[in-house]
Amino acid sequence: MRKLIFLVMVTVLFSCQSNIDTNTPASGRNNISYNPYDSIKALDYGADAYGMKKYVMAFLKRGSNQSLDSAKSTELQKAHLANIVRMAEEGKLVLAGPFFGNDEIRGIYIFNVENIDEAKKLIETDPAIKAGSLEIELKEWYGSAALQAVNDIHKTIAKEGIAD
Repeated sequence: MRKLIFLVMVTVLFSCQSNIDTNTPASGRNNISYNPYDSIKALDYGADAYGMKKYVMAFLKRGSNQSLDSAKSTELQKAHLANIVRMAEEGKLVLAGPFFGNDEIRGIYIFNVENIDEAKKLIETDPAIKAGSLEIELKEWYGSAALQAVNDIHKTIAKEGIAD
């Protein structure tokens, strides 16, 4: 009987341990059933009860001024990227990036602002918008408040800066 109880206990112990995949990073394990809610982080990020908040998404589109020579285009792109970095460092831009291909929609911004008027003020600082090589369409968007952590995480995985 003791052997049977021991065998059952060992079987249960090993079956419990086998449910945790030790080869998967903790962030990728979805079989853990607790909610590690962090009220301080939620407050810092302005999260609602669902961990979400309002942002303004900007679709960057090809502008009417596509006649810049190569040197001016390169200079404008550097200024555009420097502006992106500045807005991200200020915490106003949580995500930005180009789309692949040469389609009409060139890229996106996700602004950490309350409304479209605030986003418009930020867009006015973009040299590519000022030069007419890009135009913008704005939409209010509801997404994870955790997006605000992307820029800090990105700094830890990027070997080079985008505006270098």
